Amino acid sequence: MTNTHKLASKLLAESKQVNTDLSIAQLVAEAIKNGEGVLNSTGAIMCDTGKFTGRSPQDRFIVEDNYTKDRVWWGNINKPFPQDKFDGLAHKMVDYLVDNQKLYVNNVYAGADPAYRIKVRVITPLASVSHFVNNMFIVPTDEELRSFGEPDYVVLQAPEYNANPAIDGTRQGNFSILNFEEKSALVGGSRYTGEIKKGIFSVLNALLVDQNVLPMHCSANEGVNGDSAVFFGLSGTGKTTLSADPNRNLIGDDEHGWSDNGIYNFEGGCYAKTIDLTRENEPEIWDAIKFGATLENTRFFPGTSVVDYTNVTVTENTRVSYPISHIENAKIPSVSETHPKNIFFLTCDAYGVLPAISRLTKEQAMYHFMSGYTAKVAGTEAGVTEPTPTFSACFGAPFMPLHPSVYAMKLGEKMTEHNTNIWLINTGWSNGPSDKVGRTKLKYTRAMITAALEGKLDNVEFVEHPVFGVQVPQVVEGVPAEALDARASWIANGFEGYDETAEKLAIKFVDNFKKFEEGLEDKSILEGAPKVKANV
Repeated sequence: MTNTHKLASKLLAESKQVNTDLSIAQLVAEAIKNGEGVLNSTGAIMCDTGKFTGRSPQDRFIVEDNYTKDRVWWGNINKPFPQDKFDGLAHKMVDYLVDNQKLYVNNVYAGADPAYRIKVRVITPLASVSHFVNNMFIVPTDEELRSFGEPDYVVLQAPEYNANPAIDGTRQGNFSILNFEEKSALVGGSRYTGEIKKGIFSVLNALLVDQNVLPMHCSANEGVNGDSAVFFGLSGTGKTTLSADPNRNLIGDDEHGWSDNGIYNFEGGCYAKTIDLTRENEPEIWDAIKFGATLENTRFFPGTSVVDYTNVTVTENTRVSYPISHIENAKIPSVSETHPKNIFFLTCDAYGVLPAISRLTKEQAMYHFMSGYTAKVAGTEAGVTEPTPTFSACFGAPFMPLHPSVYAMKLGEKMTEHNTNIWLINTGWSNGPSDKVGRTKLKYTRAMITAALEGKLDNVEFVEHPVFGVQVPQVVEGVPAEALDARASWIANGFEGYDETAEKLAIKFVDNFKKFEEGLEDKSILEGAPKVKANV
């Protein structure tokens, strides 16, 4: 038993009141009694997360130890933290938590496939946080709880405890610190529950690669014939919308593993954004917001208990957490015993030059996976007059402790082994500049994905894109030809500058990739880069 685990046992032994593995109903009652939240008109509990309404990436650390020293890709995302400072903070947190009147403990699993899951114990003074953990992780059966034993990982959360940066080595009062040798995590100074969820996700992302599992920040679903599909994409690319297909069963919306057995969800629930939520646009999420769900930082219409999802008084990052069982077509257990034949990289290209759909070679797939590209339109921020690119390695850089090429190489291996097609889907603009034309119609994007899933693109003609080298299908059932050829669409619509704009975006890809070149084990990944003119 590590020092942190011993401290956690001491904490539970000495605390005045410990509530262990309460039901959802009990946790909701406790949260209301404690003044942590109120019920809305559909029976969901609504809570605030205080000062922090999102993760604080600059306050996330990993203890540098014998396990992590030569494994972790250290830098601005994965920042080292001293073991002695971690020990000091752990003792202070335990002393602080012992003085609380109540503690809530969850013994849960991370990983729906029993062959790869880990046992996690989360200790918090807030019933609302315990409720979130109950939703987002996998709750053991009564029989499994009886034999649960000691956890693999322990998470100590103290949302009102603030570190002293001058003494404790943190950047400011709040912190989220992973310790792989101690098999533990400390979360302090923040009520934002996503810190716990993403902390354990980061743990799995480091550990599972050694078990030939590709950990993925993605959504996944399964067809009626058992065929699984995976969707990667950053915020605003349509990942949630496109994976929520009424004709397919949802495996999960955010965190998965691709193992030797197939695809499996790391989680037991969903954590969805609710800004501007409507039943018309997101019926699955809308209907999931009922008793057992937790809303964060939303507000009511005045004088009612009806949530106004357009209200961003607190934050634009309003969210809801709910068990995956709240989704009507969810696959439970969240495991698919098939390997995906199709994987979709979703990007919202505000430059308007990437094809609406294209197929990637193995090298291109690894390159684009490491790039994790999307772009915002001009004008979203003051002074921004052209599209703003975003690159997030593996479509989830903040949660990937290892060098991105480790994950990309694992993707390439599995892609080859299972003959998987990887498609780049541009859900943004592909028929002209984003300030001149509208986004690709959702019905066209759905038709492209459906065609790929149903094998209707297996025998159509493909043409290589002159800059990005990807293969563009010439025919997709239900999609007009002009929606497939971005360059021709620019010309047909009277716009100039396609080639120059495509070259500009290609250069941004190449410039972004330079930070990966040190430590890049498989140089063949560079063959997937776009073709930039030599004199640029």
